[in-house]
Amino acid sequence: MFVFQFVEKVLYASFELLKGASVWLVISFILAGILHNILSPEKLQASLGNKKFSSLVKAALSGFLLPICSCGVIPLGLGLYYSGAYLGPTLAFICATPIINPAAVLLAYGLLGPQIATIYLLCGLLIPIGIGFLGNLWAGNELKAPGIEEQEVRVSLESGEKISLKQKIITGVQWGFLDLGAMVSKWVIIGMLLAGFITAVVPPQFIKGYLGDPGIISIGGIALLGAIMYVCAVGHIPFVAALVASGAAPGIAITFLMTGAATNLPELLSIGKMIGKRTVFIYSLSMVLFSLAAGYIANLLLLPDFVPFFDLSKGQEAVNLANKLIFSSAPWMQYTCAFLVIGLALYHYWPRIKVLWVQEETA
Repeated sequence: MFVFQFVEKVLYASFELLKGASVWLVISFILAGILHNILSPEKLQASLGNKKFSSLVKAALSGFLLPICSCGVIPLGLGLYYSGAYLGPTLAFICATPIINPAAVLLAYGLLGPQIATIYLLCGLLIPIGIGFLGNLWAGNELKAPGIEEQEVRVSLESGEKISLKQKIITGVQWGFLDLGAMVSKWVIIGMLLAGFITAVVPPQFIKGYLGDPGIISIGGIALLGAIMYVCAVGHIPFVAALVASGAAPGIAITFLMTGAATNLPELLSIGKMIGKRTVFIYSLSMVLFSLAAGYIANLLLLPDFVPFFDLSKGQEAVNLANKLIFSSAPWMQYTCAFLVIGLALYHYWPRIKVLWVQEETA
């Protein structure tokens, strides 16, 4: 009886997490597919298909403008990578997008105060660039996606053929869902199940109780915890503000704002299977180390005599303004997109299921 209740708890927690990310995942499948067919490989190669520092800056700034979660950014980042972007710009984009966006920055200034919010904003731009630099530096064969050279040759041979914009969009969306989307959904589902298992074993109430006790909090612990938790880039800022108001050090807030939004199990699993294990190692290790450094620098050098900031009136103004920038999806849309992601994962496994089915019938 206990086993069934535990399994039910894990599945419920996993589905709730999936619902929260599914709308952005579906939107990202569409955008990634369209960009894959619309973007000229030559132009993308010139812009992001290199090791230039300017390419890392462009990727980080592009991510800053998109209010997408760390799961939703996976298809977009992979779409850029398989369209010709180098690993460094890809990682910079994947990192920057969930950490900072206009709504999150507004909330941070309103609830955390200008000191922490400014450090958060600077770290949200500089850390992705640093991770992208290390990605380019430490990458092996995964520096660029396999088959990019062949893709460039194919495009150049077909350049004389006229393909309508409508046809590009249709075939792009098909690729975004049936190829990229099916592969990503498979690993997102597995990651959500693992995240649901962690949520069932270590309930959020325990985590909040641990984080809310300044006496036992360590920046190292918060970095590791944030690396595996699935949190929203905007939704966790009020929680962090409450921690700081209760006495948590400012470095704790900075570190959690970085690792909590930029890393989680579904994201790391997808990156590992679609790009490679070394990429996961580079991304997760550099994210944790950079976030640790940012937290310690904030505590020891930048804000040694920090006084908590919490002005309810200004905070409410920031919340109201941020709410105007946040896309809020209806429950029916969340359920629809969640089942669509599950369906894409099953579509990926369908050839294997069909083979097993035929074998059973012929046995």
